[in-house]
Amino acid sequence: MKSSKPKLLKNLIHKKNAILILENGDFYWGHGIGAKGSTIGELCFNTSMTGYQEIITDPSYAEQIITFTFPHIGNTGTNINDNESNSPVAKGIILKANVTSASNFRSDLNLSEWLNKKKIIGIQGIDTRSITSLLRENGFINGMIINQVKSDLNIQKAVKLIKSWQGLEGRDLASKVTCKKQYLWKDKSYFNKNYFKLQNKKYESNDKKNVIVIDFGVKQNILRMLADRNFNVIVVPLNISYENILKLNPDGIFLSNGPGDPKATSIIVRDLLIKLLKTNIPIYGICLGHQLIALALGADTEKMKNGHRGANQPVKYNKNNKVEITSQNHGFVVKRNTLSKNIAETYTSLFDGVVEGLKVKNKPIFSVQYHPEASPGPHDTYGFFDSFYNAIMKIKKKNA
Repeated sequence: MKSSKPKLLKNLIHKKNAILILENGDFYWGHGIGAKGSTIGELCFNTSMTGYQEIITDPSYAEQIITFTFPHIGNTGTNINDNESNSPVAKGIILKANVTSASNFRSDLNLSEWLNKKKIIGIQGIDTRSITSLLRENGFINGMIINQVKSDLNIQKAVKLIKSWQGLEGRDLASKVTCKKQYLWKDKSYFNKNYFKLQNKKYESNDKKNVIVIDFGVKQNILRMLADRNFNVIVVPLNISYENILKLNPDGIFLSNGPGDPKATSIIVRDLLIKLLKTNIPIYGICLGHQLIALALGADTEKMKNGHRGANQPVKYNKNNKVEITSQNHGFVVKRNTLSKNIAETYTSLFDGVVEGLKVKNKPIFSVQYHPEASPGPHDTYGFFDSFYNAIMKIKKKNA
């Protein structure tokens, strides 16, 4: 229920125990799920019908409150295998329908129990269509969820607190979610085994080439996709030096996804990336990694009105006009008019025409804005990882 009149508090507080308050003064009553307390973040919406656990655990959602447009979230519970990170950093979730009992043989915990365990605050019973319409029409908006509302709640004070929150623009959030130290990733995909079984002969020829993943908030399925191709997957923190990367004998370098403003993170890693881009080592990037490559090459980025978040986003491969269905999660984008002549735009969004992929001419440098590891097609975008494999093998063969 929505209202902008605080006098309704006394009439509603005994019926519902949680509230969503927006910085414009609007508020919505609902039922709390997950952890108790309050949280402030930037509201966004995701249109995916499946994969809610993967979405909530994606580190790219740091400092954001996720509105799910699909009404039935939580039906299949949660399990340890569907996490994209071990410590989720999303600030909260907003749901239409109340979470029901989990019905899936893989489920370990129902969604509310899992949210509580992960210390994530949620609210259900909300008119998510209204929230989505507001975001689409007006762009991003900050808000607060309170689970277990107290009788002395003051809406005006809450709005003032929300307005004082610093937001996402200008913030380096990747430094908060990057790994603390280097580690070796070995786990392969749980699913799509038949797909990779068909590819095994090709990948068996790989004598364990070293792929260095610079972690800006990497999703675990990216690491699985690389391990599926029999790489030695070495994950390193974003503050690693150029010299220490070279000591790892990289055959390929992969820049991961991550949260926050790319220009803020670029201040930290730009010098490193400029040096790496001058080498002939294949360098690929996804999402934030894509944006950081563009910034290191002299391009610019900007915040979008409401971003792309969902598993149903069509993009066009400009080389042959082929359409691929992609999964996306980004609120910033590379500005087309700042790209230099040596950078080709490989993919373009069919929703709003923004840049979705780049390639440096005559260099093994390639990046995409979307998430090819998320399997919305389900195999439409796997070619991105195969291209990375082929680029590495081509360089190794040339240098042999």
